[in-house]
Amino acid sequence: MTQTGTGPTLLGVDVLLVGSVLAGIAAFAVLIAIYAAVTVRDPMAKRVKTLNARREELKAGIVTASAKKRQSLVRKTDTTEKIKETLASMKVLQDSQIKDVQQKLAHAGIRNKDLAVVVIGLRIVLPLVLGTAAGLVLYVFDWYPDWSAFKRFMAFAAAVMGGYKGPEVYLKNIAKKRTDAIRKGLPDALDLLVICAEAGLTVDAAFNRVSKELGRAYPELGEEFALTSIELSFLNERKQAFDNLAYRVDLEAVKGVVTTMVQTERYGTPLASALRVLSAEFRNERMMRAEEKAARLPAIMTIPLIMFILPVLFIVILGPAACSISDAML
Repeated sequence: MTQTGTGPTLLGVDVLLVGSVLAGIAAFAVLIAIYAAVTVRDPMAKRVKTLNARREELKAGIVTASAKKRQSLVRKTDTTEKIKETLASMKVLQDSQIKDVQQKLAHAGIRNKDLAVVVIGLRIVLPLVLGTAAGLVLYVFDWYPDWSAFKRFMAFAAAVMGGYKGPEVYLKNIAKKRTDAIRKGLPDALDLLVICAEAGLTVDAAFNRVSKELGRAYPELGEEFALTSIELSFLNERKQAFDNLAYRVDLEAVKGVVTTMVQTERYGTPLASALRVLSAEFRNERMMRAEEKAARLPAIMTIPLIMFILPVLFIVILGPAACSISDAML
């Protein structure tokens, strides 16, 4: 380190300048962290506001929308209808296929059922587009001349299969993340339902209360409970509301809760005791799942331990001895 007129330097770099810049960056990061902690937004606020607005419209018997929104909805419906007519003319559209895709969309949290025909259309269009692009790149323009014929064919087949399976894999990933988030919050939701039931609230009021309480921590589960509460208030058959909940969530635990709710509504059995038993079972299941992951940890850590940790450890332990032996031999 040398001393100059401007300040101490290290390897030609002004130490005071670098320290000042780092201190400024740290102060800015602290301010951002404080702002993020103070201004935490409720992820359920917008969803609950939309659901409440819809409930008020149904309660008043008025279903209105702005002209711009109505035009966008009509345009979207026209587009999906055109896609549906095109696929029907090609004899590739089946009712069972549409219902299967609609259920996958529901599992992913997508409410618009008309998008099912779009997903089916993408399954047909994407393989053609990606296959054509791969054929042009591999065979026409010959961008990879070193590749063998088998390797080119495998790349072309991968592009076609990726285009066909892409939309389904995308929906499956979204549905899996959403299902995992709902699974984490379900035991807490059942505990709150037990408290609400023991406090004398009705089922729809209990679902509405739980959705508000858990909306910040588990927005996916809060949204489902809020929608179930609205359906319980307006559907003619309350069983249909519970069946819709089981339809939208791809989780066996939710199906068990729905079965318990339906039996409680039909036979008049105590709701609080049944939900308490279910909550205990789900908590035990969550603990067993955590223990299973912990039991797999040693086997998972074996490869990183052999590849990254042990070589460094050998270098640290045997390096000085190797240097000493090399100096002695020289």
